[in-house]
Amino acid sequence: MLKLNIQNETSRLRAVVLGTAKSNGDEPALDQVYDPKSREHIIAGTYPKTEDMIIEMEAVANVFKKYNVQVFRPKTIENYNQIFARDIAFVIEDKFIKSNILPDREREIEAIEHVIQQIAPENVIKFPEKVHIEGGDVMPWNDYIFVGVYTGDNYPDLITARTNGYAVEALKDLFPNKKVKSFELRKSNTNARENALHLDCCFQPIGTNKAILHKNGFLIEDEYNWLVNFFGKENIFEISKEEMYNMYSNIFSISETVVISERNFTRLNTWLRQQGFVVEEVPYTEIAKQEGLLRCSTMPLIRD
Repeated sequence: MLKLNIQNETSRLRAVVLGTAKSNGDEPALDQVYDPKSREHIIAGTYPKTEDMIIEMEAVANVFKKYNVQVFRPKTIENYNQIFARDIAFVIEDKFIKSNILPDREREIEAIEHVIQQIAPENVIKFPEKVHIEGGDVMPWNDYIFVGVYTGDNYPDLITARTNGYAVEALKDLFPNKKVKSFELRKSNTNARENALHLDCCFQPIGTNKAILHKNGFLIEDEYNWLVNFFGKENIFEISKEEMYNMYSNIFSISETVVISERNFTRLNTWLRQQGFVVEEVPYTEIAKQEGLLRCSTMPLIRD
């Protein structure tokens, strides 16, 4: 049995689900895409090729091997995008919470049934249907659970709005000892530079007291300022609109001192090393074209 334990984003990783690009399927039609960035690349003729994405994901798998992390992979579903493991479920404490995801993607959870079967059944949680939630919007941070939401009246029209107000209440009920803090995110179906698909597209805690942040990802300035005050201005790496678009905030922590980052994130990687982090650089630009990066394609199960 797997003894799940996730208290935060950065404690030493022991077990993780890493998505797969093995049979990603053909390039989708424009009316089938879920985010503005994929749309851009389809129009430009630069949509990522399966073979390139397989190479990128294997580079991450090799980093996990180096650090003796137990890695689970989804079973392959033919012609199906299974890269973004974080979307389909997430772990807080010893609870495995299934996301209520876009209906087109429901088969993704079936592909990790071999993992779920190793978890005590009472710890596998599925919220009611009205609770929309995806793992990219949920960040356990010790006493806190940070949640990215969108509660505007036009929520049903935004395919990029993935987590709603009901999710905040459901998390409060499930974790009464935690402080659940929500942040309204900026959404756009058509402009990738004005769209924070998930909270981890504009914010991520690293180390013990630092964070990567993008101000424009937040709809309400006071909520952004709350994070600045919480971590302290001197501990924050503020990213530009272009860096947000390239997914700079979507790196992944193996421990409080080791992170996996995209090799082209020169400004960020330099800063991280100056702060004392070990930066394991991998190629991930092809996967980034689908508006997800390292945090999106990993689902931690056990951290020390």
